[in-house]
This record gives sequence, C-alpha cells and structure tokens, in this order.
Amino acid sequence: MNAVSVLGGPGRTLTDEEVTGFVQDTLASAGLDGKSVCLIVPDATRSCPLPLLVEAVHTALAGRVRKLTVLVALGTHAEMSRAELTDHLGSDQYDVLNHEWWKPDTFANLGTIDARRIGEISGGRLHEDVEVKLNRAVVEHDVALVLGPVFPHEVVGFSGGNKYFFPGVAGAEVIDLSHWLGALITSASIIGTPGITPVRALIDEAAALIPAEKLALSVVVESGTHNLHAVAFGDTVSSWRAAAEVSAQTHVRYLDHPVRRVVSLMPERYQDIWTAAKGFYKVEPVVADGGEVILYAPHISQIAAMHPEIEEIGYHCRDYFLGQWEKFRDLHWGVLAHSTHLRGAGSWDPVTGEHLRVDVTLATAIPEDVVRRANLGYLDPATIDLAAYENDPDTLVLPNAGEILHRLRDHSPVD
Repeated sequence: MNAVSVLGGPGRTLTDEEVTGFVQDTLASAGLDGKSVCLIVPDATRSCPLPLLVEAVHTALAGRVRKLTVLVALGTHAEMSRAELTDHLGSDQYDVLNHEWWKPDTFANLGTIDARRIGEISGGRLHEDVEVKLNRAVVEHDVALVLGPVFPHEVVGFSGGNKYFFPGVAGAEVIDLSHWLGALITSASIIGTPGITPVRALIDEAAALIPAEKLALSVVVESGTHNLHAVAFGDTVSSWRAAAEVSAQTHVRYLDHPVRRVVSLMPERYQDIWTAAKGFYKVEPVVADGGEVILYAPHISQIAAMHPEIEEIGYHCRDYFLGQWEKFRDLHWGVLAHSTHLRGAGSWDPVTGEHLRVDVTLATAIPEDVVRRANLGYLDPATIDLAAYENDPDTLVLPNAGEILHRLRDHSPVD
C-alpha cells in the first residue's frame, strides 16, 4: 500500500464525528477482513485523543478481523497499571498488552543489520552490527496498525510511523544504536528536520524486517488540547510523511532572536525528568549562548524511574562521552544519548574539562543533592515567581512545554 488518505490540515481542527467517520471508512476498505491485527498505541507521555481513536478502530474492525490486540509502545518507559490503561484507552473492553521491555521473552529476533549497512545509513558515524528485536506480539499478527501522534522529535526529526516499532516496542539493541546516532548528530540539529534523517533511515531499515503488513493512522494533535488537526492513513511511511508535513506547520514556532532564559512549565503527563526533558529539547535552539532553561515541574520527584543509572552518569554534552569513550562505551548508549540530549551543546577536553553552552536548572521535588550530583542546576520550586519571569523581556515562559518546537528562523537542517 503506497496511497495515503488524509483528513484535515494546518489551520483547522476536526470534529469527533469527522475523525470517527474517517477511521471507520479507511479501515473498512483496507482489506483487513479475517486477519489478526496488532494495534500499537502510545503511552500516556504523548498527547492524543486515544479513547476516541481506539474506539473508532475497534468499532470498524469488530466482527471483521479474527483478532484485535492493543499493544502499548512503552519504549523503555514505566509499565502502565490496569487502571491506568483503562483510563488511557477510555475502556476496559480491549485486549491490551504493555510492551514488557524488561522481559527477554518479550522479543522475537528479526535478524541483523550489518556494520557496512549501518555505516551507510549513519553517514559513517557508526560501524556496528545490530540485532533487530521486536515485541513478538507484532510478529504473531498478520497486520501491525500504528495509531499515534506525530510531533517534532529530538532523536529522529519527527516522531510517529515506524518509530512506534523502534523504539516503541523494540529491544535494547536498536534503541541504543538509534538514540546514540541521534546524539552524535545532536538533538538541536536533528529535531524538527523534515524527511528521512539518518535515524529515521535506520528505523525504516529495521522495520523492513517485520513480517506483518504495516499500516498507520498518524494524527496531528493541536497541542494543549485533544483536538486533531489531521489524520493520515496508509502504510507506516506514507502516512507518517503526510502527518509530519502538517506537524511541521503546526508544531514549530519561529523566533527572530534568541532568548536569555526559558521557563518550561511541564504538564503532569511527564512523571520524571527522563520524559520531562522534552521541555529542554524543544527550546534549546532558541536559547542564547550562556543562557538558561528552567524545567518547572513541582510534581516530579525523580530523575528516571526506569533508568536510575543516569543519576550516576549525570548529564553531559556529547564530547564529554566521546573524549572518554573507553570509560563509557559499555554502558547503555540510549542512556548516554538521553544525557546529551538534556545537556545540549558543549565541549570537553582533558585539561579544562567540560564547557556547556546552556545552563539547565530543575525546579522540581527532586532533592538538591541528587540534582547537583547529576550535573544540573537546582531551584526550589516554591521560590519561583512565575509572574516575574513572565514580565521579564529576556525570559520566555512556556505553558504545556514539551511539544511545540521553538527554532530561530535561520536554522539549517541536519545533513
């Protein structure tokens, strides 16, 4: 399937009736009768009117497909409880699985991408064989149907499409390699880059090994609401591409000049810094040299629930790790990548140490000693006067931070 159907676009929002009708009409003509379908959906860290969409899919396919399984693409995020899943999906009537990435028997091995091909895809940045492991639920169904939003993304350019497989329901091998490739390119260079970035090419290469038919309902969400600008249906590449074109016009805010400080107000859907770091990724490009990003999230009490090792490694720029690669190469590259993504641009040398372009400060419930040990700045959130920051011409205060990319008009995309 190469054709793509699109409803909506930039500058408008869709009604629930329009969305439901589109989902049901497109799935009715997709040739899914009698097949088993694995529906891959995001976890609660993504804005999306998931109850509406899953109900529309269920209504369209009930009685027509042999089996319908909902698989939550946790990546390496925390497991969702039964109560959380019911709230997330809007019903307890579905056959739902968490992506249990912490269990080895979760995965099927689809094969290996060899070092030569990795070198080609990465533009010579990496030369490693990588095993491609995927949640076996995807492999055991005839059809893999991705359902989720597309936003500017710090690792791949724009999220969505085959990214719901890798890293969404993938093994650590591709997750680590793809995230480290993004870190080598740097978040500020790759985020919001249209088209096939090197990381997107790697993900697509891995997805080509999936035996199931791969389809997607890719949606573009109006940030801060549960409204949709657009829905695209087709294969996982064409559907994603159509949605990314809309996202590029709705999820990017351009500034003429850099700002000295950004205060990112992080919503409750981000429960630790591992996920709330998006409040930095989405603004780093507009912060002046020597400036500061404050992540204001009084509800967050831990750095990374699923990856406590980040507290020991701390947050550092890319060159800090590359300059001491023998010390760090055996750690999870995905953790190292996350570290660089939150610390942003900088340099390191063995004589003068690390020099970072932007300061990163946490105003959270995480204890000060933990924050400073992780190489981040600390502010007591109770001492923050948001009104004063809002009245400061050198400060940009962003509600519902983490989704809208802020970029200077002279930005050049990644090679």
